[in-house]
Order: sequence, then structure tokens, then C-alpha cells
Amino acid sequence: MLQQALTSSLELLINKALSLNINLVDLKKLQQKTLTIVLSELSFPISFSVDSNRILVSGLTERADCTINTSIKTLQKLKAEQQITELIKQDKLDLSGDIKVAQQFASLAENLDIDWQSELANHIGDVPTHKLVQLSKKLANKFQFAAKQIKADASEFIVHEKRLVVTRSQVDNFNHQVNEVSRQVDDISTRIANLSKQISNQ
Repeated sequence: MLQQALTSSLELLINKALSLNINLVDLKKLQQKTLTIVLSELSFPISFSVDSNRILVSGLTERADCTINTSIKTLQKLKAEQQITELIKQDKLDLSGDIKVAQQFASLAENLDIDWQSELANHIGDVPTHKLVQLSKKLANKFQFAAKQIKADASEFIVHEKRLVVTRSQVDNFNHQVNEVSRQVDDISTRIANLSKQISNQ
């Protein structure tokens, strides 16, 4: 039941996104090609096939031209074709079949460019869309500032409160003390050597 609901929803979303895409989508290279993805978080595979100008999503694996075994976290990194090979080298992704099919599907996802602002304006109007976009930008800036502040505060806490990180001045001071101890050891060694000479001369 979950498999059918998920594949149907994905098919609807993907084809809707393709219809809204600003760039011209050419699916000819992927005609009758099937990419199957097996995710560690799911108990069933998901297959993507191209038929005419649509992408069909199902749980069938018999006709897969390429099969990818990975996780959702790794799958989110597949934004560029060259990343597939890199992830395979890192053992984060296992691929069998025609790698070109995987690269073409990755390229298709990477080239999606949707004018969400215009789409939103078609549904709620220009003025509410403009206000919503401005609000989103303000929130994004606030979140960015908060993230930077938290990072700075955490660094300050680690260095000064918990003293988990050594500062430059502490390193310099330690080096100075080491040099001083080394000098004192040299002085003592010289004195011992002089005393030894005096005793042997008597």
C-alpha cells in the first residue's frame, strides 16, 4: 500500500515539475530506459521509466537498465553527473548496469529550473506573492544570522569557558616555558660537567 501511494505521488510530482520547468526538457535519450533506486530506508525499490514525454514511477525492477543501491542522504547529493563516480569511490553508492542512464537522470534533475514566484502569483496574485517573497527573504536572513551567531557563541564557549581549544597566546606561552626549562637544563648540565672536571683534576 505504501509502495503504491509513494510511487503514484512521485510520478505526479515529477511530471508536474517537468511541465513547469523553464528549460526545454529532452527525454529522447531516456526513451524506454529504466533507472531503479534501492534505498536502505525503504523495503521496496523505486523504478523510473521514460515513456513519450512522461516519467513513469513503479516498483518493477525486471527491465532496469541501471540499478543504484544507496541511502536518501546520499541520494540528495546527486546533483551533478560527476558526483555519481565520486560517491561510488567513497562506497556510499553501489551501481550496476549502464552508468550513462544514471548520469542522464541526474542531469535531468540538475537542469530543473522552475519559476516558483510566477507559479505562486498565478494562484494567489502578484501583491500577496511579493509580500510572501519579501517575508521569506527576511526569514532566511534571520535564520542565517542566527546560525552565524550560534556558531560564534559556540566557538567562544569552547575556547574561553570549557577551554577545549588552545588559543595562540597559550601555545606561545607554553613554547616560552619549554624554552626556559630547556635553558635551565643546559645550565645544570654545564655545571655538572664543570664539577666533574674539578673532581677529576683533584
